Amino acid sequence: MTTTHAMKPTGPIRGTIRPPGSKSITNRALVCAALADGPSTLTGVLDSEDTRIMLDALARLGLEISPDWAGRTARIAGCGGELPVAEADLFVGNSGTTVRFLTAMVALGQGTFRLDGTPRMRQRPIQPLLDALGQLGVDATGESGTGCPPVVVRARRLAGGRATVSGTISSQYLSGLLMAAAGARGPVEITVEGELVSKPYVEMTLAVMRSFGVRVESADPARYLVPAPQVYRACRYAIEPDASAASYFFAAAAITGGRVTVEGLSRDSLQGDVAFCDCLAQMGCNVEYGRERITVEAGPLHGIDVDMNAISDTVQTLAAVALFAEGPTLIRNVGHIRHKETDRLAALAAELRKLGAAVEEGPDRLRIEPGSGRGATIETYDDHRMAMSLALVGLRTPGVVIRDPDCTAKTYPGFFNDLRALSEDAGDESR
Repeated sequence: MTTTHAMKPTGPIRGTIRPPGSKSITNRALVCAALADGPSTLTGVLDSEDTRIMLDALARLGLEISPDWAGRTARIAGCGGELPVAEADLFVGNSGTTVRFLTAMVALGQGTFRLDGTPRMRQRPIQPLLDALGQLGVDATGESGTGCPPVVVRARRLAGGRATVSGTISSQYLSGLLMAAAGARGPVEITVEGELVSKPYVEMTLAVMRSFGVRVESADPARYLVPAPQVYRACRYAIEPDASAASYFFAAAAITGGRVTVEGLSRDSLQGDVAFCDCLAQMGCNVEYGRERITVEAGPLHGIDVDMNAISDTVQTLAAVALFAEGPTLIRNVGHIRHKETDRLAALAAELRKLGAAVEEGPDRLRIEPGSGRGATIETYDDHRMAMSLALVGLRTPGVVIRDPDCTAKTYPGFFNDLRALSEDAGDESR
């Protein structure tokens, strides 16, 4: 039976919060630590469905992993680039980072590895990554012939060489290749074909690799040279709060006319999604950047025309804010989010119309014209970001009900508790 969560309108939200650790950084750091030359300790680790799936998969690959969820830490005894097992059947759920990163990572092994997930995962494309691995001599195929998982990799240690990978669907293909390439027997040169979506996530990957002692040469954003073999160096690595998760609290301030500070992030964050604050500034909010905090204070909101390709995980958050702006908002160049946990453009269009907006949906864009505003029961499509973003509408609009709120467990199990606490603590910035 599907559960629901009824939102309650609130006054201006004023407070301070530190969201849990970044899922994107956590899963990258886990891969680097797993391949490292000794034990690493990660702090600020996110406890979520996606990160637990990654940890479980790494354990099935023979890695010794000791998570302390209460302390938000994990200790990983790295394998020095040599996978301990010759065979594994990995369940990746609906975690895009897990399936793409590990499909590339197991190519470093010697043996047969199968990766499969949920019904939705079986609809998410992975063929561009398989093609690139094939160019590097890896026998990596999709069982179904659809270009989606299940995937079988028959590995004989990644040799090195040259490969071209599409950048138009997901940057995770490139990130997975880069992290694995360091352990190849010889240098790897990767060329990106087409426009690379979500570029900041590749910069994040390179930054995490550097922290573990691996270097990548790239004078051209479409070409990367990984000198190999390199061995990741074990280290103690601190994971910063999740900037995508922070976007919901920044948006809550904008929507309710409040002021919210997120601790642990800055303009110089590894995560490109802090640029969501620039969107809010364009819409009329005041944004203050500190060394370890960002504050958003609401202002009169107006619609904007914005290219969100680089920060596409915050498209749904901005769409929620757009409902309360004066005039239309146009979100462009985000066609790749049709291949996420759900077709996010189609899902957003359908649910925003329920809330009274007039929405024009294009192949890679949404134009949102705020309407009179009304409550509705929101379908979440088993997509954590649909639930978290459209829940924000209910902070001002009565009658908003979120179906299947537990889907937020994918990246933020405590989201509704944190949002409620911040709403209840309005005016108390000591939280």
